[in-house]
Amino acid sequence: MKRKNLGRATLVALPFLLALVMDLALLAAFRDRLPDRLASHFGADGRANGHMGPRGHAVADVLLFVVTGVLWTLMVVRGKFYGRAYRRLVAGGYAFAGFLGWVMAAVLLANVDAGENARGDAQGVSMPVWQLAVALGVAALAGGLGLVLAALAPVPEEPAAPLSAGDGARITLADGEVAGWARSAGSWWLPLIALSCMAGGVVLLFVAGWAAAIPLLLLGVLMAGFARPYVVVDRRGITISGMLPWPRLRVPLDRIETATSRDINPIAEYGGWGYRIRPGRSGVMIRPGEGIVATLVGGRDFAVTVDDSATGAALLNTLIDRRRAGH
Repeated sequence: MKRKNLGRATLVALPFLLALVMDLALLAAFRDRLPDRLASHFGADGRANGHMGPRGHAVADVLLFVVTGVLWTLMVVRGKFYGRAYRRLVAGGYAFAGFLGWVMAAVLLANVDAGENARGDAQGVSMPVWQLAVALGVAALAGGLGLVLAALAPVPEEPAAPLSAGDGARITLADGEVAGWARSAGSWWLPLIALSCMAGGVVLLFVAGWAAAIPLLLLGVLMAGFARPYVVVDRRGITISGMLPWPRLRVPLDRIETATSRDINPIAEYGGWGYRIRPGRSGVMIRPGEGIVATLVGGRDFAVTVDDSATGAALLNTLIDRRRAGH
């Protein structure tokens, strides 16, 4: 790993490491004052409805912060994020680690000197709603710190890499010749996040029950379905499908006026990743970088980030010309 990337990885991973060390230090400091089975899950009323041993709490700490920290670090360092997008992602990692760190520490401290029943379960432990408000405050402060640190450190700048794209580019086809173009539009880190969500759902299934596990399991399945979307350009227009038969997104050729290829910044232009709808534009954003941008009838834009987008855009323009010519 290059020295610059090592420094960025350290910056991104630092809050997750600090949160893990803090929680494990608290566990060691109060070990003799904790019940045999900690109150670890709480209902909407703040009352405990699930328990686990201190060792289970430590394992959950390690899995939570190590897995999340590694995924966040890989996403920021290996992804194509520059300038403001890079700083916001670093700050987001600090905010997320701060929120999780406070919640895990609050759960642990709530169990200190708690009574026990015959099975060793903590008694009289509750988690008031205001603790979540405090966690959000900690997240805001940690995010601000991350934003400052990211601004002080060298920020990766977007390389000047002009694409041989779009401005009226065409592909020459013989009369009667049929052509299509297809590429995978996935990113390497999205399947990891989907698998992590599903793994977290399985853990919650055994620790806290179905009610807590189902949302995370569903999120993981939905993300896995579009973790490796496939983009097809042919006489029907643009079709985007995932690993599952549904959902499938199609922009008909007769709705497209023209197509170009250019670099796309999902955060700055579309407000994030996934299927995005913004004033005057929509699209499927899986990663920053090159993509097809189709101008639709009525002036709206539809975009999808995908490699070799210049070829896809040129073929779209050729097919649009054919349609207008009545071929």
